[in-house]
Amino acid sequence: MTDHRSAHTAAAAQAVEAALGKLDLDTKARLLSGQDVWTLPAVPEIGLRSLVMSDGPIGVRGQGWGAQDPSVALPSPTALAATWDPELARRAGRLLAQEARRKGVHVLLAPTVNLHRSPLGGRHFECLSEDPYLTGAIGAGYVAGVQDGGVGTTVKHFVGNDAETERFTVDNRIAPRPLRELYLAPFEHIVETARPWGVMTAYNRVNGSTMTEHRELVTGVLRGEWGFDGVNVSDWTAARDTVRALRGGLDLAMPGPHTVFGAPLAAAVRAGRVTEAEVDDAVRRVLLLAARTGCLDGVPAAVATEELPEDIDGRALAREVARRAFVLVRNEPVARDAPVTRGGQAVRAGQTVRNGQAVRDEAAPDHAPARPHSRARALPLTPHSLRKLAVIGAAAKDARVLGGGSATVFPERIVSPLEGLRAALPGTEVVFAVGADPRTKVPHARAGFELCARYRDADGALLAEEPQFDGKVQVMGRLPDGVTQHNLHSVELAGTFTPRAGGAHTFAVSGTGELRLTVGGRVLFDAPCAPDTDDPFEAFMNPAEHRLEAELTAGRALDVALRFVPRSTGLGADLPVLTFALGHAEPQLDPDAEIEEAVRAASGADAVVVVVATTEETESEGFDRTTLALPGRQDELVSRVAAANPHTVVVVNAGSPVELPWRAEVPAVLLGWFPGQEAGAALADVLLGTYEPGGRLPTTWPARLADAPVTQVTPVDGRVVYEEGVFIGYRAWQRRAREGAGPEPAYPFGHGLGYTDWSYESLEATPARARVRVRNTGTRHGREVVQIYLAPRDRVAVGAPADRPDRWLAGFATVEAAPGETAEAEIALPRRAFEVWDESAGARRFVDGTYAIEAARSVTDRRLTAQVTVA
Repeated sequence: MTDHRSAHTAAAAQAVEAALGKLDLDTKARLLSGQDVWTLPAVPEIGLRSLVMSDGPIGVRGQGWGAQDPSVALPSPTALAATWDPELARRAGRLLAQEARRKGVHVLLAPTVNLHRSPLGGRHFECLSEDPYLTGAIGAGYVAGVQDGGVGTTVKHFVGNDAETERFTVDNRIAPRPLRELYLAPFEHIVETARPWGVMTAYNRVNGSTMTEHRELVTGVLRGEWGFDGVNVSDWTAARDTVRALRGGLDLAMPGPHTVFGAPLAAAVRAGRVTEAEVDDAVRRVLLLAARTGCLDGVPAAVATEELPEDIDGRALAREVARRAFVLVRNEPVARDAPVTRGGQAVRAGQTVRNGQAVRDEAAPDHAPARPHSRARALPLTPHSLRKLAVIGAAAKDARVLGGGSATVFPERIVSPLEGLRAALPGTEVVFAVGADPRTKVPHARAGFELCARYRDADGALLAEEPQFDGKVQVMGRLPDGVTQHNLHSVELAGTFTPRAGGAHTFAVSGTGELRLTVGGRVLFDAPCAPDTDDPFEAFMNPAEHRLEAELTAGRALDVALRFVPRSTGLGADLPVLTFALGHAEPQLDPDAEIEEAVRAASGADAVVVVVATTEETESEGFDRTTLALPGRQDELVSRVAAANPHTVVVVNAGSPVELPWRAEVPAVLLGWFPGQEAGAALADVLLGTYEPGGRLPTTWPARLADAPVTQVTPVDGRVVYEEGVFIGYRAWQRRAREGAGPEPAYPFGHGLGYTDWSYESLEATPARARVRVRNTGTRHGREVVQIYLAPRDRVAVGAPADRPDRWLAGFATVEAAPGETAEAEIALPRRAFEVWDESAGARRFVDGTYAIEAARSVTDRRLTAQVTVA
């Protein structure tokens, strides 16, 4: 493979220069601008084929935005980081490359390596971690895997795109030290170790300059200091000025066909505002990307066909990543004691009476070291003793398996938690209750529906017909074959619906244009609909909803048709986009009755699984969160169910931290993230003990929003000042703990439980590496993530800033062992871990002194310490 790569590099350099020499100015300028939403123009005269790009980080959507060509849907990037396994990330990348090749995609617009600066960040789920080292390690594995498969990556969003509010214009003011030590660090690690073929520059400004024009960071740092030789592509519509963008280091302005490059760039050269040599530099990089991906004749692709990885089973890997990502944050013995009476009140085990009120005793923190116990823990469940299992929560039936926005893909199937548990427990009665539905919008029509989308011209002639995954029809960038913006007049979502229950069914229609809904021959809605927002992207992704009701009979099939005549969304006349949707909800009880039904189901079961979740309205791309509270009455639901059945396990279906005020009321809490298409199958694997939950927290989980160290994500006068410096995430929580100021988090960075116990027996350390021996002291095979933190012993050291963090992650490794056996982890300590950014010198400085090397299960559960002195 090395010989092939070397030969490719030499051949590519020659071919790029030869091709460049044959291009005139207008063609060069055209190559730096998309020809449409997802592709670059072909130039047959030089053997250049059209290069195709695609979202997204957890699946490959392709050029369409719909279910016509399904995609494997992996768990969310935060879930991938929760595995703490760069090699698993590499395998995920190889699967995505396989998917990309199948769909004719050459470049994947991923991964996202911005940091979890604040839990309020709306795109938190699409990023990896709050820690730059963990983010860089997982991101590098992902990039290496995708490019192993001959597909390019664009590491994004360079840099400082850490929130969504005013993301197109916000000026993030970041001092040099946190910019270097935190926000640039993952990009630097990935560039230097995985050599990505692309980087995507962000919408936002950093210290006054928009990132698509940021010469200092792109040309000076990314290319000059780090040696990045790939393409710099703008985030979609982020390029704003022809001359400043080119001189700022931008190579590709997307989407096309009308951008600041192309014809405006050629005109700028002719007017003497930029030189053709500057254009040539950008064209060379675009041609090199084409050569690497096999789109330039006469050059072998960077990865030869015989070197491609073996085919990967997408469903199997999606299931493996999900179960490896689940983080068990609490697993206590089940309190089976019957309620007793104290002072005329019924008081359960674990409660006392204070001031006449029954209250729960304060439990030891879930992240404290494991303590001996005589009763069985809540997890894993024991299948042979489960006669009846209650599964509760709207998300148990309609799982939220991925985040919204540009990360959206359309899998061939989704296994819900309810389906997964029923399939895994054929001998158990599995009952279901909604309990409390948090959704404020009606979900897209799916269960009981068989639908297709029919595209018609103004005369009603059929142009194309495509099957639908659900009731949402969405197009961005590529219409079906035979359909153009000029001949399309209407789209009809049509098919049949067989109700599973009788009563008042709720339908919903949404879209920007004229909508007409017919159910069983009856017109329920016929009116024009306008957007309810000035943001064109938000209008496209989340159009306004209109609800209707119809009395239907269970089991009686009905014809359903939603006709849509599109109107402009404001995203641009040249952009082929349309979106409309049919929503459906079965008859429901009133909210109080729904909770009562769930309580009854719980009280009659041997165990209960409650799935709580965020919704697309509370957590998605395009907006930041204003609260960490679970939407709707889900907190009340958990408390009521836990009071009815002490063996209540709560699964949290959220991409980022949420408040869990009831966490001490239940014996087990499992964080499931957005777990991908195999959600329910993976969940059954873990809940029933077939596999351990393998995850560790990649981000600190606060008990309350008010406790979070950083909550400022809304610009003031167009700016967000990163006043916290280097103190985000666990760095800030650790400083608080040292100063005795503020509460502890609910769950610290690195925390996660398994189904066995571990003792840490020895630690040997030098400034270059640490060797840790651990023993499995439990009763089953297990996997442990050994974490190494570096803590300066000298609070004031020569050359060190006065406000260094108490400790920081310097390395990690995963080991496995059978019961009673030991395993050793040898972990390299990078020199960078001992360095700081010296703002006065504008360079990194190695800080001499004495450091503690700490072997830990989490940032707060540190088991062994060794001391090293570096000079």
